[in-house]
Amino acid sequence: MIKVLLVEDEKRMNEALAELLRQEGYAVEAVSDGAEGMRVIVEQSCDLAILDVMLPGATGYEIASAARHAGISIPILMLTAKNGLEDKVTGLDSGADDYMTKPFEPRELLARLRAMTRRIPVRENDSLCFADIRLDVEGLQLKKGTAETKVTAREARLLEALIRSGGSLIGREQLALQAFGVDSEAEYNNVEVYLSFLRRKLAFLGSEVQIRAERGRGYHLQEGTHVP
Repeated sequence: MIKVLLVEDEKRMNEALAELLRQEGYAVEAVSDGAEGMRVIVEQSCDLAILDVMLPGATGYEIASAARHAGISIPILMLTAKNGLEDKVTGLDSGADDYMTKPFEPRELLARLRAMTRRIPVRENDSLCFADIRLDVEGLQLKKGTAETKVTAREARLLEALIRSGGSLIGREQLALQAFGVDSEAEYNNVEVYLSFLRRKLAFLGSEVQIRAERGRGYHLQEGTHVP
């Protein structure tokens, strides 16, 4: 079940949205304070977040920005009564994936959530899956079918970040930050080294998953015939 963090300070809106989401099969963590929303998004495991912009304690922009700086790559939908271009740009630049202005139609909100959840990696027994591979982050095991190989903690964190991106590009600096949690030049330079180790392990397993580098843009996972 997909867990949604809902941060909305207007009581009736909060309750109505929470009920709508639960009826659609989502698990909902609903809070009304921005500071509490920031704590939950950073400390708890959520799959998707819906954030109002104007909140007591912290704005939706601040919550989204804090999540991205903490290496949290879950989809974020921003809700606001403001419809100006600058407001939308601010929301997207702070880390939101999508932006809706109030009032909105519930059907459109649900459709946007469905589009966003298609990018959430499939979980199987607390593992992360992409195409034909399964990563056990805690057990440090990378598997394809019955074949498996050990990965290091840093390799696991790198691959986890790539899987959680759902095949979307991640810049080198952001990948290093998500995987290692620090803005370090040494770690930044080590990204390609660890990715080369992961490519060898994917080849060892006979996986069709490839780690592709887009020059000057970043890295992403791609499913296709493996090229040694």
